Amino acid sequence: MPYDPNNVFAKILRGEIPCTKIYEDDFTLAFPDIAPQAPTHLLVIPKGSYIDYADFAAHATDAEILGFSRALGKIVEQAGITQAGYRLIANSGEHGGQEVPHFHVHLVGGHALGRMLAKE
Repeated sequence: MPYDPNNVFAKILRGEIPCTKIYEDDFTLAFPDIAPQAPTHLLVIPKGSYIDYADFAAHATDAEILGFSRALGKIVEQAGITQAGYRLIANSGEHGGQEVPHFHVHLVGGHALGRMLAKE
């Protein structure tokens, strides 16, 4: 599946849709999720056109990968949830629950998050 340049995150990156920027650098943008699932729920996206983590890992430059990873650490620290704990979630594909076809990480925290996956 090719990257869709009209997805909502691509539009945010181009400035066509506004967002409340929590963090931005050359490789990364972070902003609050519009439907938060925890007291802290941020979306962290690379500025490159990547569909999911596999696409990012395979095609991003070393500088993009390192920059994104370092930015995640800075954003966690800035959010003030390092000590209490947090979760990083990157959904991929239909079965993984990915809703926007642009690689992104949900940073959630601010209270006890419970089990990672519900029992079936």
